[in-house]
Amino acid sequence: MKKKLLAIILLLTNLFMLQAQESLAEKTKRMQWFKDAKLGIFIHWGIYSVNGIDESWSFYNGYISYEDYMDQLNGFTAVNYHPEEWAELIKESGAKYAVLTAKHHDGVALWDTKLSDLNVVKKTPAGRDLVTPFVKALRKNRLKVGIYFSQLDWSHPDYPHFTRKENRYSNDSLRWNNFLKFRHDQLMELCKKFKPDLFWFDGDWDYNAEQWKSKEMSRDLRKCDPKVILNSRINGYGDYSTPEQGVPITKPADPWWELCMTMNDSWGYQGNDHNYKTPNQIIRIFTDVIGMGGNLLLDIGPKADGTIPDEQVAVLKELGRWTKKHSEAVYGTVAGLPPGHFNGPTALSKDHTILYLYLDNIPKGPVLIKGLKNEVNRIWVVGKGTKLDWKVMMKAYWSSVPGLLYIDVPEEVLDEQVTVIAVLLKGPAEVYRKDGQVIESN
Repeated sequence: MKKKLLAIILLLTNLFMLQAQESLAEKTKRMQWFKDAKLGIFIHWGIYSVNGIDESWSFYNGYISYEDYMDQLNGFTAVNYHPEEWAELIKESGAKYAVLTAKHHDGVALWDTKLSDLNVVKKTPAGRDLVTPFVKALRKNRLKVGIYFSQLDWSHPDYPHFTRKENRYSNDSLRWNNFLKFRHDQLMELCKKFKPDLFWFDGDWDYNAEQWKSKEMSRDLRKCDPKVILNSRINGYGDYSTPEQGVPITKPADPWWELCMTMNDSWGYQGNDHNYKTPNQIIRIFTDVIGMGGNLLLDIGPKADGTIPDEQVAVLKELGRWTKKHSEAVYGTVAGLPPGHFNGPTALSKDHTILYLYLDNIPKGPVLIKGLKNEVNRIWVVGKGTKLDWKVMMKAYWSSVPGLLYIDVPEEVLDEQVTVIAVLLKGPAEVYRKDGQVIESN
């Protein structure tokens, strides 16, 4: 009897493990386009661009009254909004997907929601659905569609929090459930109307997963579209992590992750914020992200009339020049060597046989790779094809410790931003990670 029980337990355990493996395999397949994409464009566009102030937080933190904040509805015209031009610029940047703020914390919807009058169709001079033409333009350019949605809504009469100092109510389950139904119905409206490839959630910090019904929300969205990808900001029921602004120093544990980052210091348009990162700084951050196996979601903030600031256009165009030139070392790559083997970011091809080195400075001599066990077949400059000379030094015949691989990089092959070197290896990359070795016999 005990043997039969043990056999049943083992069988059930194996079945459970098999299901878990299949589930991971299915998720890996579903996430593959996202993993390969590497670059997305975040678009914070809303009524906050009229006065160029902090999106939603301005009134929540008491910097401006709610009435004055909402008065911006009257200035949101979108008169120069050309979604086809937006999509073409995004494609030119090298991005493979874009995420538009369909509704921020202020509750103002950019689409013709039937669940609230607080939308740009009914409340602003724009007078039309702004999401539909953008989604169509993205798909026309074969770009994946992402929709940002704030779970909290500081304008909704049944959301408990109004400002940092003022709450509408506490412990009213009827009103809270009314709000949850509103949130659910708006999400279903977005899912059915646009079928986005990705939902980018925000604002889950006020309540836990049980209170938000995050599990149920995730389940319902996946019923609506089994292929949809959800970001992490739904109390642990999403698909990938979203560090914000700060570049990770070590590779995140989550195999799917995305750094969201502004070009200057603001998410939405703020005309007085001129603290823009240079294309060089952004590309160097991008190579750091690529080297750790992640994606970069780079933000732009259009003006209230729908035009994208010149500084942001210039960054996207230069980013596009660089990504087009170095596409083989960007899309579809995986995380590179562990820290310590090369003085800069690295990435690998999916089969791990090509090592990409990102040089963000002018070398003062040959560049160095340490601890690489593989022999080298060929080395070239990505985007140029120029073959480079190399040599291995300090490789003792009696030692298992790899030698030092030196690569000559002439100044004339350098890119004006970040140069990329490809190293074709004999077999998948292997590195030495031990303390070294002393001679035992010669």
